[in-house]
Amino acid sequence: MTPHPRLTIGLPVYNGDEYLAESLEALLGQTYEDFELVISDNASTDGTQDICRSYAAADTRIRYERLPRNIGATPNHNRVLTGARGELFKWASHDDLYGRDLLQRCVQALDERPELILAHTDQAVIDGEGKVKVPYEYGLATDSPSAPERFRSLLFEPGGDDFYGVMRTERLRRVKPMDSYHHADRTYVAEITLHGPFYQVPELLYFRRDHPTRAERANPSKRARCINLDPRRAGALHPTPRLLAEYVWGFASAIRRAPLSPADKRACYRHLAAWLTSRTRPGAGERVEDRAPVGPGGLDISLDDLVAGREGRRA
Repeated sequence: MTPHPRLTIGLPVYNGDEYLAESLEALLGQTYEDFELVISDNASTDGTQDICRSYAAADTRIRYERLPRNIGATPNHNRVLTGARGELFKWASHDDLYGRDLLQRCVQALDERPELILAHTDQAVIDGEGKVKVPYEYGLATDSPSAPERFRSLLFEPGGDDFYGVMRTERLRRVKPMDSYHHADRTYVAEITLHGPFYQVPELLYFRRDHPTRAERANPSKRARCINLDPRRAGALHPTPRLLAEYVWGFASAIRRAPLSPADKRACYRHLAAWLTSRTRPGAGERVEDRAPVGPGGLDISLDDLVAGREGRRA
């Protein structure tokens, strides 16, 4: 294992054997190599453990840790950040794919722009076979020098996948750890952007896989998704109204904690109030995954050319 890796990739996983090996190939085949890959296995009951141990034996950059019980997706995500050794950090999903140059482009952007706290690349939704279903044009103003404008954009625009960007670890640790109420990842990213601007590398290198067993689809109700995030949410004290109230409060408390001037905080609160009013309108809460696919053949983009481990699939 690299003694002092520049970047830590945290990969929390539970029962991910269907796509895990493909994702690991894409990460280990990156052109940027100065990283450690921390895999936290949430007591998987399928073939995940065997896959992880096999890859860890072959690549010293991997640190594999298996939990004795399932602590939930959110505590597992927070856990890999807590143990990160790199000055940069990135979460990775066991079922997504990554172009070979994704890490290189993101690290380069952060090195060239010290004011940035997060860098990511263009992205698209893919299906189980790796065909591009929905291209995503990033429209968020997260690169604005104005914190209220960045916050407003994250409230009103369908989200990107900034959660999976490359971030400065020290800045990330100033933010409250992610919670497990409904859409807690959105309030988490919103708080991060109150600390500084993001950058979107204009190159399609991140591919989010949408499939029937993905956590969001396997747990269709708000409460089921929250229980998946943290089993402690299964009790009677966590009904859906409470989970939604915590979501709204998550934004408000992020503003309260942020290192902003009183004027900027007031502006953020005004944006939050306007957003709450807008939630009653048709179409509120649109997800990129719910948009119509580009067609039966997908886009004319070959992941086989972009992603390590997929070479020769056309043959």
